[in-house]
Formats: sequence, C-alpha cells, structure tokens
Amino acid sequence: MVEEAQESFSFAQRHIGSKPEEIQQMLDNLGFSTLDALIDKTVPQAIRLNRPLQLEAARSEYAALAELKEIASKNQVFRSFIGMGYHDCITPPVIQRNILENPGWYTAYTPYQPEISQGRLEALLNFQTTIIDLTGLEIANASLLDEATAAAEAMAMSCGLCKQKANTFFVSQDCHPQTIAVVETRAIPLGIKIVVGDHQTFTFDESIFGALLQYPASDGTIYDYRSFVEQAHAVGALVTVAADLLSLCLLTPPGEFGADIAVGSTQRFGVPLGYGGPHAAYFATKEQHKRQVPGRIVGVSKDVCGKPALRLALQTREQHIRREKATSNICTAQVLLAVMASMYAVYHGPQGLKDIAQRVHQLTVLLADGLKRLGYTIGSEHYFDTLRIDLEPERVAQIIEAALAQQINLRIIDDAIAHSAAPRAIAISLDETTTEADLYDLWQIFAGSEVPFTLEELATPQLAFESIKPFTRSSDYLTHPVFNCYHAETEMLRYIYRLQAKDLSLTTSMIPLGSCTMKLNATTEMLPISWWEFCKIHPFAPLSQTGGYQILFAQLEQALAEITGFAGISLQPNAGAQGEYAGLLVIRQYHESRGEAYRNVCLIPESAHGTNPASAVMAGMKVVAIACDQQGNIDLTDLQAKAEKHTHELTGLMVTYPSTHGVFEAQIKDICAIVHSHGGQVYLDGANMNAQVGICRPGDYGADVCHLNLHKTFCIPHGGGGPGMGPIGVAAHLVPFLPGHSVVQIGDEQSIGAIAAAPWGSASILPISWMYIALMGAAGLTQATKVAILNANYIAHRLQRYYPVLYKGKAGLVAHECILDLRSLKKSAGIEVDDIAKRLMDYGFHAPTVSWPVAGTMMVEPTESESKAELDRFCEAMIQIRQEIAEIEAGKVDMHDNVLKNAPHTADALITSDWQHPYSREQAAYPTLHTREHKFWTTVGRIDNAYGDRNFVCSCLPMEAYSE
Repeated sequence: MVEEAQESFSFAQRHIGSKPEEIQQMLDNLGFSTLDALIDKTVPQAIRLNRPLQLEAARSEYAALAELKEIASKNQVFRSFIGMGYHDCITPPVIQRNILENPGWYTAYTPYQPEISQGRLEALLNFQTTIIDLTGLEIANASLLDEATAAAEAMAMSCGLCKQKANTFFVSQDCHPQTIAVVETRAIPLGIKIVVGDHQTFTFDESIFGALLQYPASDGTIYDYRSFVEQAHAVGALVTVAADLLSLCLLTPPGEFGADIAVGSTQRFGVPLGYGGPHAAYFATKEQHKRQVPGRIVGVSKDVCGKPALRLALQTREQHIRREKATSNICTAQVLLAVMASMYAVYHGPQGLKDIAQRVHQLTVLLADGLKRLGYTIGSEHYFDTLRIDLEPERVAQIIEAALAQQINLRIIDDAIAHSAAPRAIAISLDETTTEADLYDLWQIFAGSEVPFTLEELATPQLAFESIKPFTRSSDYLTHPVFNCYHAETEMLRYIYRLQAKDLSLTTSMIPLGSCTMKLNATTEMLPISWWEFCKIHPFAPLSQTGGYQILFAQLEQALAEITGFAGISLQPNAGAQGEYAGLLVIRQYHESRGEAYRNVCLIPESAHGTNPASAVMAGMKVVAIACDQQGNIDLTDLQAKAEKHTHELTGLMVTYPSTHGVFEAQIKDICAIVHSHGGQVYLDGANMNAQVGICRPGDYGADVCHLNLHKTFCIPHGGGGPGMGPIGVAAHLVPFLPGHSVVQIGDEQSIGAIAAAPWGSASILPISWMYIALMGAAGLTQATKVAILNANYIAHRLQRYYPVLYKGKAGLVAHECILDLRSLKKSAGIEVDDIAKRLMDYGFHAPTVSWPVAGTMMVEPTESESKAELDRFCEAMIQIRQEIAEIEAGKVDMHDNVLKNAPHTADALITSDWQHPYSREQAAYPTLHTREHKFWTTVGRIDNAYGDRNFVCSCLPMEAYSE
C-alpha cells in the first residue's frame, strides 16, 4: 500500500505533464489503443532497443537530493588562491535568489522573438555596455562560452581579417595555460601555426596575422604592451588582449593602448567558481569588425510606433545560417551568467566596482610587503591581484604541503608550459572574498612559524597603488544611469522584476520550439547548483579535493553511455556546437592515427543544423552536401554516389536523428553502413536525442560519435540563451581520442587536446542532469520519450486540417516535433510566417521555430512535460489564428490592416484615443478566455530589424531616447 502511494506521486508523473487518462485520450484521438502501439508505428523496428535501460531505480526527490548531498560532501571546499582566470567572488543575494534561482530568468529561451524578450535583452545590453566601457573598445557581443574559447575565436577572426597570406599566430607564454591549450587545439585543423614565446623578445614579420597577450599576465605581472602592439600593427597583425575585467577598473583598458580585440571572463562579477563553469566570457573589438564578431550582439532598434526596442543584431544573430561559409560555429551564449555579471555591475556601480578592485589590490600590496619582510622576492614590481614568488623546487613542495594543511590552495608555476616540468615558483591570487585573516594565514605558511609583524607595521594605504601607477586608468566607465540608480536593494529588486516581467518564460506558457526541447527544469534538479560543495571549487583544485565531483562525473558518464550505447563519454564540451566540433576532431584524429590524414570530406545533408557545416569547416574538413528527397529524408542514391565519388578522402557523415525534419528515417542503418563501407565515420547530431532515450541508441544502429544537448534532453535550462552542455559519446575505437587537458591530467596520449578552458566544461550544472536521470529512472526516461512523441503527433493531428504537416514518416506519423507548412498563406492572404509568430504573442505564447529548417514554416515541439490542457490551448490558438486568416482570404478583413499584421498589440497601442483599425481592441488583446484571466503583455510592438542594422548601436542608449 505504501509503495502504491509513493508510486502515485513518483517524480516521473510530475515531470510528464499529462495524466494517464489524458494520455489515453490523446491516443484515442490518434487511433491507437496504447502508447507502445504508437511507438511501434513511429520508430523503425530495426533500431529499437528491445530491453530496458540498465540504470538504477528511480529515486524520490527527497532521496535523490540526500544521495547527491552525500556525494557533494566528498568535495572539500578549500580557500583558493590559484587564480589563472578563476576567482572566488560574492554573488549578491538579491542576484542569486532573483536571477540564478528564479525560473522567470532561467527557463526563458534564446531571444529570437525579441518582442517577448525585452527584459533579458536589456540585461544583455547592460552586459555589452559594461564590457565596452571597461575594455575601452567600441562594440562587444552578448557573451561567449569561456575565456579560452573566446581567445580561439579571436584568433580565427584575426586570421579571417588578414589581408596578406600570413598563417602564424603568436601567443605569449604569459597567457593562462588552459587558454594556450585551447588555442593550439583550434589552430591545428585550420592550418594555423602557433608560436608560443616571450612577447618582450618576439620579432614580428609578415607571416604573423595576430597575437594574444594576457593582461595582467598569468603570473600577475603587468606589462606595458604599447610597443608590442605598434610592432604588430606595422606588419598588419591584429592584437588580442585577454584582460581581467576587475583589474580594468584600475588599469588602462586594452582599447586605449591599441588592442584590436579584448577577451576574457566575467566570472568574478558575481558568478560562482563552479569547478570551471558555466561562466560568461566577453568579446570586444572595434566597430569596423562588427560583421566578423562571433556569437550574438544585442542591438538597439525601434518598434512600429518608434519606441526604442532591442533585438539580436546583424548577421551575427545566426552566424551558422552561412553554413560552411561561417567564420564561427558559435550559436549560443552564456546568457544567464552574462545577466548575472551585468546585474553585478548594475548593483555595485562604477564606484562600487572600483572599491572592490582597490581593496583586492591593497590586500595584495600588504601580502607582498609581508612576504618581503619574511625574506621572499616578489616576481614583479607591477601587479594587480596576483603575486609570483620564485623558489627552489624543494621549497615549493614544502610551502604547498603547509598550505594544504591549512586547507589553502596555491598555484604551482612550472618551468615550462608542460605540466610535468619542475616547479620553480608559487603564485598567489587574491579576490573579493579575501580577508586580513587570510593574509596572516598565508604569511604563516611562508614563515613556517608565527608571523613576526602586525598588519599596522606594513605598507601604508598611500603606497598601495605604486605598483600600478604607470598603468593607472584615467578614463571614466559605467556612466550610464542604469549603473548608478539601483544600489539600494529595494530598487535593485524592483529593477530585476521589471525586466523579468517583459520576458515570456516557461512560467507563463509552453515554449513549443522545434529542435529546442523546452521541457520542465524541475526545482529539485536546480537546487544543488547553489550548494557550496559544488559552486565554490576552483577548476584546478587538486583532484584529491574533488572526490564528489569525480563520483558525479563517473555516474553521469556511465548513465549517458548506457542511454546512448557508446563506450566512452567526455563531459568537456560546454555547448552543443562545441560537442559537434569535439566529435569531428575525434574522427579526424582517428583517421590520422591510421595514417589516413588525407580523409577530409564530410558529407552533410542539406537539412542539417547550420552549425554542422560550420563545425566541419572549423575541423579542417571539406563539406559535400547530400540531397534530401520529397519526404525530407536523406536521398540514399545521392549519398551512395557521393560516398563512392569521395571514397578515398571520405572522413564521415554528419546526420541528425530523428531527422531535422522531425521524422524517424527508416533507412538510418543503411545510411551508416554506406558511410562505413567507404571508410568513413558517422557523426550523429544528438539535438533530437530526447526522441530516442530508452527506445533506441545511436551506438547500436551505426553511429560512431554523438553529442548530447544536456540543456535539451537532460533538463539543464536554457537560461535565456545559455548555459548549455554538449558532451560527446564515442564508440570503443574512438575512446583514446577524447578531449584532454593541459592543466588537469585527463585524456589519452592520442587525445585531441582541450576544447574548453575547464577539464569538465561547465561542471556545476551537471548535477541537474544527474538529478533528472536519478529521479526518472529507466522507466521514467523511456515514458518521457514516448509521451514526447505522442504530444507531437497529437498536435500534428489536431492542426493538419488547418496547416499541412510538411513531413511525416511512412506510417503518416512524426517524431517528437512537426513542421507546419504556412507557405500558401502568403499567396492567399498576404500572411507571412512572422505574422503568425507575432500574433501568437497576443495569445500568450512563444512562437514555434520560425522558417527553419524550411522557410515559411513553423516547427513545433511540445515536449513531454506539457499537459494536454496546454497542448489544447496552443492548438486552439493556432486554429483561431487560422480563422482570422480565413477572414482575410474571404475579403472580410483588410490584407494590410488586420490583427496579424499589427501584432503584437501592446497596452500602449490599445489605450490610444485614436483607434482606427477595422477590428476591436478586444479582439486584438483578448482573443481567448485564458488571455482575459492571465494576460502576458509585450512591452514593445513589432520591431524594425532593418532599422537597427542600418543604425547599429550595441550599448545603452541615453535616457532621453526612452523619454522620446
């Protein structure tokens, strides 16, 4: 009886939106007696997994949290003074509770529909303004994945902008080692030569297209780079500076000493260490390079009434639309973390940030003075927050041992970039959390006994800034009112909620975007990311302190391997496109290991995600397109012909399954067999893995590599456009080539190297996926997949009378998403797909995916966690919109002045005394009973994208612009 009571309230039943009787109602509607009968008709029998997943039994929410807490307790949270671009910091509680832990912020989707995304777009504009002001450059993007990736993107951009045939990129040996490693990994397939050396002695020639510097250097030294920059510019090379953002509150910004690009991390702006991530990197450059910037840029435009409005700007809003011609495969950002960093800047303001930077620097000066009194030599007279102390190897070991005894981590600096070299120095990095008591503990470690002086006997505050005097910043920053208005917590709280109210998230309605899987991110799954045992650990802490993380990684890797049918998993890729890239590099390395480096042709279906060809080109491959047939499936004849034509140089095939068109292609095993018969490998894009879990496994039906979007299938929330995680699974023969790392020793000798700054990517959000799998168990995961397929077919069935469903499988069924064909409406009523997308906002919905993968269509994905009632509400909105279109077709309503063309309708537009539209205010604003009870208002009308691109602005507007 007790077991029955527990089962009736299992987590799986809470995750899956519809009750069993509602599931049966949908099945009856489709003509199936059982869910299994539907799946048997939808998924090809040849690829079915005919046994349950071998996973641990589902746990209750209470039990799973208790188990994870026990695992977390095996992590040791030491005080970290390691630095290397990662610093402990203080997350203001008003930001932690109301952004990081607030589903109104973490369940929103990427702002492709800007009218319902104005809140996070404003926060991102604040982020860009913060970066522009602090770096002294003209434009900035809305964040990248991490500092090392941003540096690699800067290298690629510099190469693309180079006007001469240069192929060498110089990297200062004073850069962070993880950054050097990622840059080296990214350079190899592009044929770029990396020279790592001393910037003080390096001589430029015309073979150099760019250079990377660290500011301050990794060991804390502040260098004057002006002469170096001049030498670089003299030969046409661009200079990228990886700069610590907090230091720029005190130091001359890169833009003022000639840098062309600035990159770095915003982690220390209130974002927890999290064992490496997620953290928002920044990327800033000159306006003349705006069309080459990787990632997204938020720009200012106006709506139909002339009101300032924000949206994603330029072609950078979707670089991968350019497919193999893209300069980057970045299609995501770290929005939630960028929002946190921007709010940190808003909360503290320019003076608050300067005070924090000054305090950190003053403590560093005191630490240095004390160490000198103890007889130690500081490596540089110019520093901000990091000191280097040169020592004999034996003394290094003694001090490190003494520090560990005090639960303190210090950085060991080696003789060379190679981790195995003899230690020659120790570095100490201070941060916002450092106290005077910490200084005494550090002095005691170096003294080996009681500290022979007091704090009062050390350097006076007046001398504190002598070490940065030659580099002191004179320019103002963060002068915009937004950074000077919300320092009281009441005002800050209201500002956060004003912005939140402008955004539609899962707290408002379903977000039915095809290919995006906006499913429930359960509160239980989210709780552990704020636990100190997970979020307060430095990514380069000794492995002996991270036992809990290692258990979590091992268990998650084991579960993902079982779910996918692969032999090995790497958790390092910190986004889906990074998983694509890592998987392709693994394939490339495999061929090289067999003496077949000449294999460089990658076959990609025309229907593929745009990041696929972009990733292939970045991996040094030549893209050959494969045609699709009229049903949207891969054309086997064309595949066979192209595979035969390129049999000698074929590296592999990239395929999405179920297909990008939302169909289980029956011939997937044949597709894999064709590629294998010509010596290629099969890379499977796992964006649609949520339609396979527990039903079929890529490793079983022929895939060699697959990336998994944990931010889709495994419940990590989208956060308004990031964070994500894109780990890869590989077959046994590819395991030796999985990503490694230069700082933490992971990976085989044949590893592709590092593709992210941290060894396990954005480790602190992995507990979300661990919790999801633990809570669901094998049966729950499988049921979720089946219901996701049911929900998509239910929507397709209900709407096909009104909007043709473009692609279906052989049984007339779709997979987990369906494509509605709206193209005929343009001819019959002058209605574009965007008109329907904007009208859905009046009904309180986020539009499905618009005009992708087929222009003029909508791709709908309901997920398993939406209830039948919500599915019906969406269907009824779409049906009613079709009736509104029918009135246009019948000539009853004007083709140019109607509820669709004028959507979305704002409150401002409705209360005007000059209402001249041929439809009522009521029809515009309250088309359904639900909208009367719960109305989501857009704060701006339809946005003019073209105006914004013609008048490019990517930083905060002056306040008078809003008053106008």
